[in-house]
Amino acid sequence: MTKKETLDLLEQKGLSFEITEHEAVFSMSEVCSVPLPYPDDDAKNLFVRDVKRRNYYLITVRGDKRVDLKEFKETYGLKTLSFASADELMDILGVAPGSVSPLGLLCDEEKKVVLCLDEEFRGGKIGVHPNDNTATVWLKTDELESLIRDHGNVVRYVVI
Repeated sequence: MTKKETLDLLEQKGLSFEITEHEAVFSMSEVCSVPLPYPDDDAKNLFVRDVKRRNYYLITVRGDKRVDLKEFKETYGLKTLSFASADELMDILGVAPGSVSPLGLLCDEEKKVVLCLDEEFRGGKIGVHPNDNTATVWLKTDELESLIRDHGNVVRYVVI
């Protein structure tokens, strides 16, 4: 799903959002150089899988947080986790590294990815890529959650 298709879908669903266009960013350290209107609400996304490639998770946390995958696995009773490959990103979410976003779950036809959303976003605003790392979309977290649930993916709030 392209950036335009993603934004068109958000409009079709009647979601209120703002968009910040910026240069392509590939890491959170690069994001720091981009002037964002809501930097505290910007999200960092980690696309991970278990060793047997049966279970996939998109861990979405505030940009300044560090995620310890071993601790995350133990806290939530999961098998050993590792980062998914660029091929898995493209095959499942339809995005390249650097463009990972909860909005990519709208391309998950098998609905096999669980969105693990940082509890600190609940009830507030979140900034995510529109499946393209040249912009950030700001929307209400509960609207993003509903959009992903309506698509058929599981959403779980997590504490990091």
